[in-house]
Amino acid sequence: MAITTEPAASTTETPPTAEPPQQPPVPATPDAPAKEPSKDGKASKDGKDGWQLNSPLALTMVLLLVVLAQGPIRTALSAPVMQSWMTVFVAVVVQALPFLVLGVLLSAAIAVFVPATWFTRALPNNPVLAVPVAGMAGAILPGCECASVPVAGALVRRGVTPAAAIAFLLSAPAINPIVLTATAVAFPRNPEMVLARFAGSLLVACVMGWLWTRIGRTDWLKLPAHEPHAGETKGAAFWGSVRHDVMQAGGFLVLGAMSAATLKAVAPASWLRTAADNPVVAILALSILAVLLSICSEADAFVAASLTQFSLTAKLAFLVVGPMIDLKLFAMQAGTFGRGFAMRFAPATFVLAIAGAVVTSAVLL
Repeated sequence: MAITTEPAASTTETPPTAEPPQQPPVPATPDAPAKEPSKDGKASKDGKDGWQLNSPLALTMVLLLVVLAQGPIRTALSAPVMQSWMTVFVAVVVQALPFLVLGVLLSAAIAVFVPATWFTRALPNNPVLAVPVAGMAGAILPGCECASVPVAGALVRRGVTPAAAIAFLLSAPAINPIVLTATAVAFPRNPEMVLARFAGSLLVACVMGWLWTRIGRTDWLKLPAHEPHAGETKGAAFWGSVRHDVMQAGGFLVLGAMSAATLKAVAPASWLRTAADNPVVAILALSILAVLLSICSEADAFVAASLTQFSLTAKLAFLVVGPMIDLKLFAMQAGTFGRGFAMRFAPATFVLAIAGAVVTSAVLL
């Protein structure tokens, strides 16, 4: 019995000898959790830094800086250049804001409450005839360029010929009643600018539509998979469209007003006179400026009217080019119809818009 118990004891003693080599990992496991809290502690510290720069904090910091530096700010604002800048900026924004808000409300109502099948029933089956009809529809259905892109995409998706959708896309932001009324208010001494803008924009829209019927290809278009605001109620879609367009168009209005005020207050008068005295340079300069500023069509007339050094022809080019092609429109068109379409559409529209403005000015101005 003792013999049998001794091996048993030896066998029981061997596992403890085998366990010590395994115990180094065992203390290592407590060390790991001990290190994890330190890592978590760092993460928690980083998490505390997560209050970094959100919008309320940034606004608070800006307000504190303004309060602390109010003395230098008052001195800077009292300078004649800054007073001129503020006068032009406030004048442009205050004049344009009511038209912008009204245009956004109407465009959102049309995009949400007017069924797309109405357009298909109203347009002729012949693409050549459908182009001018769709172009004239822009005068009946007001909307800014931000709303015309998704509406044009919905038209193509519902079976409307792309040529007619392109004509509507270009004419709706430029010849609708809100835009023409804003143009009349901005140019009270030049009422012919309203007719010139209407005729020039409609001409370019129809020419672009007819040009698509000759050389356009359906594989250049990438149609959206679903309609904007799909799955929402009409009320929610309406207010969502209004909020989006007001924020986007309002931001571009502020940027455009700031740019116009800066150009008028800071740019040397000799430079502006040199550009304005050369007809070709003036037209090209304001056309490129319209693309870069990306101002909403309900407000661009007031910016154009503030550029008093330039001729009516150059201002007309600004008004015709802006609602048809600018930076934000290029991005929206590329996102809706595809990059291949936008890369072909933008240069052709820019050239034809300048040509249409020059021809219209020669006849009406």
